Amino acid sequence: MAGRRWAPGAPVAAVRCLALVSLLVSLVACGQGPAVDSARAEVQALLDRRADAVLGQDAAAYARTGTRAGYDSLREVPLADWSYRVNAVRRTGDTATVEADLGYRVAGYDRAAPVTTARTLRLSRDEDGRWAVVSDRPAGKSGRQLWDQGAVRAVHGERSLVLGVGQPDVKLRDYAALADRAVPAVSDAWGPGWARRVVVLVPGSLEDMAGLLGSPASSYRGIAAVTTGETGADAQAPADRVIVNPDAFGLLGDSGRQVVVTHETAHVATRAHTTAATPLWLSEGFADWVGYRGGDRVPAEAAPELARAVRHGEVPSGLPTDDDFGFTADADGLAHAYESGWMACRLVAEHWGEERLGAFYRAVGAHGQREGAVEDAMRRVLGTTPEEFTMRWQAYLREQFG
Repeated sequence: MAGRRWAPGAPVAAVRCLALVSLLVSLVACGQGPAVDSARAEVQALLDRRADAVLGQDAAAYARTGTRAGYDSLREVPLADWSYRVNAVRRTGDTATVEADLGYRVAGYDRAAPVTTARTLRLSRDEDGRWAVVSDRPAGKSGRQLWDQGAVRAVHGERSLVLGVGQPDVKLRDYAALADRAVPAVSDAWGPGWARRVVVLVPGSLEDMAGLLGSPASSYRGIAAVTTGETGADAQAPADRVIVNPDAFGLLGDSGRQVVVTHETAHVATRAHTTAATPLWLSEGFADWVGYRGGDRVPAEAAPELARAVRHGEVPSGLPTDDDFGFTADADGLAHAYESGWMACRLVAEHWGEERLGAFYRAVGAHGQREGAVEDAMRRVLGTTPEEFTMRWQAYLREQFG
């Protein structure tokens, strides 16, 4: 408008009116902001209605918002919250691609912040200008949700919720029984200061497990279960999930299955005190210590790879590094790392006491950064140094396996 000229004698009011109209036109033309905002508001309203239909288990209302796909898969999931937040709308005529965050909470378990996952939705618009959902899928590299893989079956335990796809109810009840025994066992070892409830997800296969985690299946082959969650999380964080690899889990005996579920439940309990300062030998070793605690397996039975190495004179020169716990490592090396961490925690529990082991774990996590965390906690809680501890640990391995 800077170069525009007006005829001499034009009324001032008319000039101001024309200037205002021109300004509005220029604002609309710049990126078509109001049109995009209008579409975004319409889409948000549509997804709000869709979310209300999920929570209300109203199939007819859900169908009025677009495709019914996914609705039946969710019916057994006990939801306390389900909502979308639209982040971006890309329109092409009467179709649109929507990037949104889905937030949901499982009733009785996600009592604080919702679990949030990114979704990509495809929409179409009819002749009357009404938008409808055509598809709703994980966005980019986001992991799939269990209901993306099929109809979810839910089994409620006394202290657990098991959600499964492609699994018979009898197996899901077995998982619930394992989790119900794991929760008090973990509380007895760690203390009562955690939720004391656990959610277990059981997909149909190793490939489906990997899909939930957004990683290739090769990363979890031979791994019976993993726990997801935010390390160092406070009470406002979403609840963790124990995700089972049914292929590997099915190869275990009864005692092995209990150890695995108790191990993963220990990760749930200790998550708030597990930070960037916590080495994996401590977090995994502690979880194994809780898993084996109270059992009748002697070290040579529970740690066969490490026992074999020590008997051949191959005593580890030091505690395992984080890299030694990589899922892509060879099976023997990975077992060696887990067994080494377990024996280190077992040593602390036997020599300094179980309460000191828990205090040591908390002290390491509270340090804030990795450098100096173990050294400081060993000095303050155990009254030793990493060098002295390593020598005592090596002697302990020879004593147990020699």
